[in-house]
Amino acid sequence: MPTWVAIFIAATALAVVLQTAILAALFIQLRRGMERTNRILQDFQARVGPILTRVQILLEDTQPRISEMVSDAAHVVYLARAQAQKVDRIFSDATDRLRNQLLYADRILTGALETVENVGSGLRRNVMGPVQKASALVQGIKVGLDFFRSRRKAESAAEAAEQDDELFI
Repeated sequence: MPTWVAIFIAATALAVVLQTAILAALFIQLRRGMERTNRILQDFQARVGPILTRVQILLEDTQPRISEMVSDAAHVVYLARAQAQKVDRIFSDATDRLRNQLLYADRILTGALETVENVGSGLRRNVMGPVQKASALVQGIKVGLDFFRSRRKAESAAEAAEQDDELFI
């Protein structure tokens, strides 16, 4: 059994030495990777640092201007809204006034047309009625004259016929 133990101890010692060598290699590689990472980070920081500083300065410089612009824009929107409301009121008043004026003009026009119609009817009644009566009177006189003329002609014709008869005999 002692040979087995010696072999087992030798194998264990070899495994421990091999593990130690692997761990040492991992440690060295990890250290090199950390150094490379630190160099890359320092280089990145050296390049980005001034940019961030400039951006910070720019933001600090423009922040009051941006705030002022936003404030001015809000004020312009407020004024535009107020003006739009005024214009809306003016247009509403104008349309109401126009509507009232149109109704008033319609009433006036309707009244004028009714008056013209009444005057026309009155004119027809008052002028055309007597004219028709006068026309009827003239027509009656004419018929009467025609009647008398035709009677005279008939009498004259009868007298002429009598005279002819007298002459004939």
